[in-house]
Amino acid sequence: MKIIPADTGGRIRLLAMLGVLLVLGCAYWDQTYFLFSRLPVLYNYLRYSPQEGDILFQSLPHNDLGDAIEGTTHSPYSHCGVVLRNNKNQWVVIEAIFNVHETPLFLWELRGRGGAFDAYRLDSQYASVIPKYKSDLLTFLGRPYDYNYDMTDSSGAYCSSLCYLAFQMATGEPMGKLEKLRDLDWKPYEHFIKAEQNGQLPLDRVMITPASLSRAPQLHEIYHSVL
Repeated sequence: MKIIPADTGGRIRLLAMLGVLLVLGCAYWDQTYFLFSRLPVLYNYLRYSPQEGDILFQSLPHNDLGDAIEGTTHSPYSHCGVVLRNNKNQWVVIEAIFNVHETPLFLWELRGRGGAFDAYRLDSQYASVIPKYKSDLLTFLGRPYDYNYDMTDSSGAYCSSLCYLAFQMATGEPMGKLEKLRDLDWKPYEHFIKAEQNGQLPLDRVMITPASLSRAPQLHEIYHSVL
């Protein structure tokens, strides 16, 4: 009788398991690829410990608008939103994308390019204003996305203006540095900007960008995605 050493038996079992996984992966390639492509998102979702009032920043999948936001600001951030608990005690992100609404935290992270995001938290001296910040954010629910990026028009909001305006309502303070379009690297995106603005180039329009918001003195980074 041939005796198989214990370590050899372990290798045989491991090879057998890998063989089964390979067969299953070939038979169900779409489902297997879907699962493994979501692992970075799940990993980051489990590592990040949210608190209400955290502001999350991400790179959206490539499109003309997102690429213009990232390119004009020389930043990876094309979108942001604020973490809250909803009335079902679930973690959500309130955001302005198409309109102002709440998105479950995991789905918000899943949308980002590569599942990556960065989380910034208000400094401790602002802990007492977070309930007011939350209530002011919720007053924007349902408002349309502001494609004109006009912060003087309260009928709508865009992602970073939502975070900025609600904080200003709650504290009376600005969050981040307001900039004019002319202050940004707009020239490579002139054609796109004119197409979005009915042929106009609003260089004096005042905006708050995700990049500028992330540099606000009230915030500090508490989580950076690991991919």
